[in-house]
Amino acid sequence: MIKIIDYKAGNAPSVMHAVTRLGYEAEYARCQHCIADATHIILPGVGSAKATMDSLREMDLIHSLEDAVMRKSVFFLGICVGLQILFEHSEEENTDCLGWLKGRVVKFDTSNVRVPQMGWNQVRFMKNAPFRTEDEYFYFVNSYYAKPEDDSDIWGVSEYGIRFTAAVNKDNIYAAQFHAEKSGEAGLTLLNGFLGLGNGG
Repeated sequence: MIKIIDYKAGNAPSVMHAVTRLGYEAEYARCQHCIADATHIILPGVGSAKATMDSLREMDLIHSLEDAVMRKSVFFLGICVGLQILFEHSEEENTDCLGWLKGRVVKFDTSNVRVPQMGWNQVRFMKNAPFRTEDEYFYFVNSYYAKPEDDSDIWGVSEYGIRFTAAVNKDNIYAAQFHAEKSGEAGLTLLNGFLGLGNGG
């Protein structure tokens, strides 16, 4: 079963709409027991890393997510802030994050670019996923970006003043800084590929 984490800092309804448009059934997950039968977990993100981490703690979801993703290898997709909190630390409000991936999240240099980055930007995929990904334009809204410690975790990159990490992948963990659910056909193609892993949810 596909589970979409629904928390107050998230964007779950938009993601649900995209998933059901692709013909999949999904459920919202709002407590630790809700992901027990998950085959795929999507963690949308809107807002700050701190607000997201606080919401996950309030819902008592952090341990259950870690057990599902890191121990049971359930397929995971993080979106926007859902990518950033995968790392150890974010400069945004000096926030300790999940630490599933080594690295940190930093703010764009505001002397060089306007923040937030808001709009369409091209992503170049650096390595092949088990599903089709092609260089396309996706929709971004972000002031911060991830700096993975391990370059092999970088799935895709984009340019905004500098080259930055736009997507990451390690084993069963996938995440995109861009909003796949708001990125038209390119975003739906990526979502469909993720949801088809393991023969779908």
